[in-house]
Amino acid sequence: MKILVSPAKKMNNADDVFAWRDLPRFVDRAEELMRAVKTLTYDEAKELWRTSDALTELNFERFRTMDVRGLEGGLSPAVFSYEGIQYQHMAPAVMEQSQLEYLQEHLRILSGFYGMLRPFDGVVPYRLEMQANLSVGGARDLYAYWGDDLANAVAEDEGEILNLASVEYAKAVLPHLNARERGQGKTQARQPSCGLGGGLHVVTCLFGRIEQGRLKQRATAAKAARGSMVRWCAERRIERAGDVRAFDVANYRYREDLSEEHTYVFEEPRV
Repeated sequence: MKILVSPAKKMNNADDVFAWRDLPRFVDRAEELMRAVKTLTYDEAKELWRTSDALTELNFERFRTMDVRGLEGGLSPAVFSYEGIQYQHMAPAVMEQSQLEYLQEHLRILSGFYGMLRPFDGVVPYRLEMQANLSVGGARDLYAYWGDDLANAVAEDEGEILNLASVEYAKAVLPHLNARERGQGKTQARQPSCGLGGGLHVVTCLFGRIEQGRLKQRATAAKAARGSMVRWCAERRIERAGDVRAFDVANYRYREDLSEEHTYVFEEPRV
């Protein structure tokens, strides 16, 4: 089973926590994206990132001095480099070594810049969301730039995929898996919340409150729940997507009546 998650906007250099092990699989592609971003003016970069002056200055300088291969140091393991809510609740820094090895085997972090990362791949802090309107190599945006490469990487090992990524990142992978199932190659169609691809069984987990029989997701709470589920899986060494239906951290409850074969709904407790 592979677990897909989104990255976080906020990053740090965590090279004093654990050593990184390998360069990212698509590091050559990251270098191409880096060169494209470096050609932007300050104002163009600010528009691309949609950031404040302080964040624009920070990330503009990061790209100006960036070395994605770490020839002069500066790389840190991906799972420790992201600082968003999801990663705070995942809390890899306080995991046991066996749990970290579980993450390395099962967790895959989707990224607009790096494509797909294993937890101990060496990364630098960057800002480039998957939905960023950046044209590179003849591709109109990052979804077109990555095409079906990320889906192909996921599909190398037949089995199950537990999708905990946001819609923004899931749609860089799951529509291509759906297209593979229908024999349509790179054609994109259908919503990215469920489906089969090749020999893969994909399950998407949704977290939210039930209002009038329908699920309403709150972004912050959903991010926290995704991180908690990753940690819960690592603590129990979960190997089958169906076993996550027992997830009960923070009193979440699996709603069988609202779930389907490829979509598991978890009800957020009311306070």
